[in-house]
Amino acid sequence: MPMPQPLKWILGAVGALAALVAGAVLLMAWLFSAVVGDPSKDEVARVVSPSGKVDAVLFETNGGATTSFGYEIHVVEHGTQPSGSPAVSLYGSVRSEHAYGANLIWSSPDSLSVEFLSAKSAKVNTRIQSVGTQAIHVVLREGTTDNTAPPGGMLYNLRGRQ
Repeated sequence: MPMPQPLKWILGAVGALAALVAGAVLLMAWLFSAVVGDPSKDEVARVVSPSGKVDAVLFETNGGATTSFGYEIHVVEHGTQPSGSPAVSLYGSVRSEHAYGANLIWSSPDSLSVEFLSAKSAKVNTRIQSVGTQAIHVVLREGTTDNTAPPGGMLYNLRGRQ
């Protein structure tokens, strides 16, 4: 039995409307992804070991307004760029009541302390990091307040609050 003409017209209109809505949703998703983009990852601190052969490098990650800052600490040969997995991963770490981040302190040529007041999560991925012929011991020191740290994120303060 053939379909009545008004029903064909209604089904055609509903199909066209559904295609239009789907297109609008895809366009909005594309525009949103262009505005939001990928999380940023910026080097915010590099501290040379007392031996001068090793660097501790701190990266700040920022996923946007609905997330906290993340921090990754890599231990590498002096002057080289980090690659691979970080030795330490922090999320939502603060140095004081108003300052995000962590401080990198070399307590000896082979011992690195990552100091912060508190964090939503803190994970040491590698307690002993091999760098060249050196074995670097990495420890977390939670509960350390840095009252001299300026308020806000580390990259924000590094760039002079632009």
